[in-house]
Amino acid sequence: MDSFAIKYIALLSLLLAFVSCKEKNQNSLPETLKSHLVNINYAKGFAIEKHASGITIIKVFSPWPDAGEAFVYCLVPKNLKKPPELNSKDFDAVIKVPVERIIATSTTHIPAMENLGVIDRLVGFPETRYISSEVTRKKIDEGKIKDLGNNESINTEMVINLNPDLIIGFSINNQNRAYETLKRSNIPIVYNGDWTEETPLGKAEWIKFFAPFFGLEEKAERLFKTIEGNYLDAKALAQKTTDKPTVLSGALYKDVWYLPGGKSWAAGFINDANADYLWSHTNATGSLSLSLESVLSKGIDASFWISPSQFTSYNGLNEASRHYRRFKAYNEKKIYTFANTKGATGGLLYYELGPARPDLILKDLIYIFHPELLPDHELFFFKPLM
Repeated sequence: MDSFAIKYIALLSLLLAFVSCKEKNQNSLPETLKSHLVNINYAKGFAIEKHASGITIIKVFSPWPDAGEAFVYCLVPKNLKKPPELNSKDFDAVIKVPVERIIATSTTHIPAMENLGVIDRLVGFPETRYISSEVTRKKIDEGKIKDLGNNESINTEMVINLNPDLIIGFSINNQNRAYETLKRSNIPIVYNGDWTEETPLGKAEWIKFFAPFFGLEEKAERLFKTIEGNYLDAKALAQKTTDKPTVLSGALYKDVWYLPGGKSWAAGFINDANADYLWSHTNATGSLSLSLESVLSKGIDASFWISPSQFTSYNGLNEASRHYRRFKAYNEKKIYTFANTKGATGGLLYYELGPARPDLILKDLIYIFHPELLPDHELFFFKPLM
């Protein structure tokens, strides 16, 4: 039995003998003990269970790649007349909701909060210069959102002084000492693993993760349904053409060519745009590390080149390596990048807004590969290399 099951049973016993087996008929249970799972159709990294008592349990399976243990959080409404006696040791955090003061730690958290209409509750963020949203940048400029330093060594004194109800944490492993310090100061930290999702709609569905902290589950469901519908409609449109151009991606870094694996988020967009990503047969969910010779042999005649790493111009590619000139896409000027689409302080919109709006990314790629299908589309993330 994993730690989640133990914590789950502990809570239910405190709620007066809830039977944990989901196969039993809940119609025989008292109303206050009934529960249901929120529909999560694409994301694999979290689950939400709503109890009739008003309590919500959120389980995060993958706060970072290969996490050995899930994290379990208990959300208790502030207006609950008779909240159960909870042992905080049974959960990784117990949070009273709705939260009023929050600290976020990744730019991917910003669109979710803006779309839910709760960005006014954001009081701190590490390295605010990476935030591109005009709405949130205005609040930073007004001093309403404090810069908390580097995420891995967040300024704990500033955080404590801000007195947040919650920190939405981002980490690549479980070695963040600053977070441990803040936990000892009784500040709840909840890990968000949206960045570990492997599918476009899986990342976007994490808006449902944010919603229970603000009591906005219905709004999150509506917002996601709109994005999902737009994405699936665009994907269906792409299938109407039999033309399937070949696609290359990535670039060299210190003699190694890094490009998306066949099961990665980036590859998913290319495949859904009805193009032939030349490494789609691979099983990697992250990046592949290949030699120049290997990429040349497969991609030299690719029709398009998408996301050439950090490069923003043909001159930059040429200066970095003369070998780039051997590719057909280079010579025919069919290279597209998101590196030129930046916010006011240089942050890349693709990394901030892209996960929340996969429908816009997909439409960009459909327009690039099949312009006749979306003749009126204006490129948002991807632009021709300069």
